[in-house]
Amino acid sequence: MKNRVNVLGTEYKIEIHKISEDEFMKKHNLEGWCGESTKLIVIADFDEEEYFSGMTEEEKELGRKSVLRHELIHAFLNESGLSASSSIPTCGWAKHEEMVDWIAIQFPKMLKAFKEVGCL
Repeated sequence: MKNRVNVLGTEYKIEIHKISEDEFMKKHNLEGWCGESTKLIVIADFDEEEYFSGMTEEEKELGRKSVLRHELIHAFLNESGLSASSSIPTCGWAKHEEMVDWIAIQFPKMLKAFKEVGCL
């Protein structure tokens, strides 16, 4: 996994943190987070047995990819200026986890369809 990514011209750093050592993840029961002002994407260390017990290596890899896609969508919404303006008065659509999940889950299927019909 790369440790940096360009999101609409802004470089984000990517880090893997143990949940047990990341107070924000622990307090909010998260597997990842995206810092809008810090330009940092953090994903959980899926090898931390306390939080991810009984997972196969394949399940851990799928989990890492899923969380990273989710946090990248947050970064794209942040850099598009959508997260700030959608939060008025509170928790607008670009901050809703359901919307971010939908995009992150469906994007691989959308990309495949776009490639199949040659519209990229």
